[in-house]
Amino acid sequence: MSDQPAALPDEGSGRPAARPTPVIRPRPTVDETRATKAILIGTAVAFLALFVVLPLIAVFAEAFRRGVDHYLESFADPDTQAAIRLTLTVAAIAVPLNLVFGICAAWAIAKFEFPGKSLLTTLIDLPFSVSPVVSGLVFVLLFGAQGYFGKWLAAHDLQIVFAVPGIVLATVFVTFPFVARELIPLMQEQGTAEEEAALTLGASGLRTFLTVTLPNTKWALLYGVLLCNARAMGEFGAVSVVSGHVRGLTNTMPLHVEILYNEYNFVAAFAVASLLAGLALVTLLAKSVLEWRYGDALGRTRLY
Repeated sequence: MSDQPAALPDEGSGRPAARPTPVIRPRPTVDETRATKAILIGTAVAFLALFVVLPLIAVFAEAFRRGVDHYLESFADPDTQAAIRLTLTVAAIAVPLNLVFGICAAWAIAKFEFPGKSLLTTLIDLPFSVSPVVSGLVFVLLFGAQGYFGKWLAAHDLQIVFAVPGIVLATVFVTFPFVARELIPLMQEQGTAEEEAALTLGASGLRTFLTVTLPNTKWALLYGVLLCNARAMGEFGAVSVVSGHVRGLTNTMPLHVEILYNEYNFVAAFAVASLLAGLALVTLLAKSVLEWRYGDALGRTRLY
């Protein structure tokens, strides 16, 4: 027997009129009571307020505790200015390097098959599982005075550890997964059909990448750059090991905050910390805008 509803006669025309097809509404997969929803939402909000919102408020409140004038005076200190410049310089070097590496690694993993592909994917995730302190110690072991390359570097008057190059290397190491991990799943989802069509039409590999692959991943790429930049400016563990804590020379903003706090200069410490927090909030705002405007393109990139 047919499951369709029987036709009814249409008055005046003598022809049967079909009944309207009933709309079948899918039942929600989760049907919780209002009390349960309120408890879950309240728990989440309370947790975020206690561990995220309140600490941020405390940072800004302590920074402005003695007024705006003292807050601004904290940034007049030459050591503080040097820490800000070094942080921005390191981020300006590390982020473009990771941008190039992330694009190349993601393109190779998503578009090609080659021996060692799974190993490369595993190595990209390595900084997520290795402590930043251990990462810094690795560079000390390699480039320190007693390291494997220490004598050669000393003979050529080159210094990596306890200098800016070591800070850049440590920052690059702890931040290189972010761009690649944003691009890999999206490129895999898109496949290779469009690239193959472009190559068939006579486009070169570089032109195919610039006109087909890159435009299709630009928002995920920008998202990865934002995350990479935020981590680069806020990195503490690995940079602390390789920097040597030379005040005014190798102290980034996170390291300078620690020094000021240990000296009981709380206003200056929280002033610099508020600058870092402000940069983090700007990054979060940009991230939210990207997710709101281009959620469909970014939704497929969430693997962690």
